[in-house]
Amino acid sequence: MKRIAITSTLFCLIFFSFKISDWGFYAHAKINRLAVFTLPSDLIGFYKKHLDYIEREAVGPDKRRYASKHEAVRHYVDLDIWGTFPFDDLPRNWVDALISKTEIYSISREGDSTQVTDNQFLDSTSYRPFFINHILKNYYEEEWIIDCDSLNSILKTPNNNCEKVIAIDKLSEHGILPWHLQSMQKKLTKAFENGDVDRILRHSADFGHYIGDAHVPLHTTKNYNGQLTNQRGIHGFWESRLPELYADSDYDFWVGQAEYISDKEEFYWNIVLESHQLVDSVLLIEKDLSEIFPKEQQYCVEERNAILVKTPCPAYAKAFHERMDGMVEKRMRESIYAIGCAWYTAWIDAGSPDLDFEKTVLNEIDEALEKSFKGGKIIGREHGN
Repeated sequence: MKRIAITSTLFCLIFFSFKISDWGFYAHAKINRLAVFTLPSDLIGFYKKHLDYIEREAVGPDKRRYASKHEAVRHYVDLDIWGTFPFDDLPRNWVDALISKTEIYSISREGDSTQVTDNQFLDSTSYRPFFINHILKNYYEEEWIIDCDSLNSILKTPNNNCEKVIAIDKLSEHGILPWHLQSMQKKLTKAFENGDVDRILRHSADFGHYIGDAHVPLHTTKNYNGQLTNQRGIHGFWESRLPELYADSDYDFWVGQAEYISDKEEFYWNIVLESHQLVDSVLLIEKDLSEIFPKEQQYCVEERNAILVKTPCPAYAKAFHERMDGMVEKRMRESIYAIGCAWYTAWIDAGSPDLDFEKTVLNEIDEALEKSFKGGKIIGREHGN
């Protein structure tokens, strides 16, 4: 690896190494891997058997991030869009949150629109089941179109001049991370219940990624990359550069054994709220440091895979790291512990199934064959057929 001090001539030619990529591939893989070792004896054997997959696929959600508009919003939540800490007016339940931030418009035959999502028009007692049946089930559709008769069934006064009804989601564009974590918990539990090894592994790896994201302060603010405070690049500086420089040499990742999560909603919301409380510190520390640290020593150019990239110089990174007094290490540790707890909780909620699935399947086949022999016949194809 070659390191060169930045000059103004090179500045416009280099590629920026730290785009918005969560913890970075290195840190996500490390966090997922270490989470396996928080699991109790009944669970760790299964995950260790598939350790390479859990580690390798820790970055799967990032690879899919731009494949669908529904993927990117799972990685963050711009809490500061919704008021001030602790954002008590923002529902913690997914359905209630989506209802509160969805606008419904009735379009007349003449093309005029009327917003009907307020108590002036709606029968509030009927709205929630209506929303679930007519809107929520279409969440992944490009447009939410509702027929007029269905809308009229919940209006205080039916609109006989209705041509069509459109619902507009005002929540998702600002991120759905804490609600998605609750959804992932249910998906993983279901996979355990079904004994579906492929889904258990895929959901576990993905779940670890999203939980890791929730521990990153800049994933909870609209100023996610310092673009509003002239600090572009701070996202990757905090969550990629620092772990790459210090995780292996300086961090202690012994976090103890995973525990059961009794209140999932509170658990996941506490993670993102704790992350959000660190946002100001991350931004202010870097801003103050940038004003006193020699400008020519702040960013360097490194050659990575035959490409020149801009990256914080080691000395500048060290100063930032020291000023944050262990923040990155603490959030990585808490990520590891939370992931282990999430996996363990899904297994417990599924009834603590036998995790030696391959052996279980073979035993069931042996039992079926034994019964068939006792019954005087052979199930399946005989020799020569």
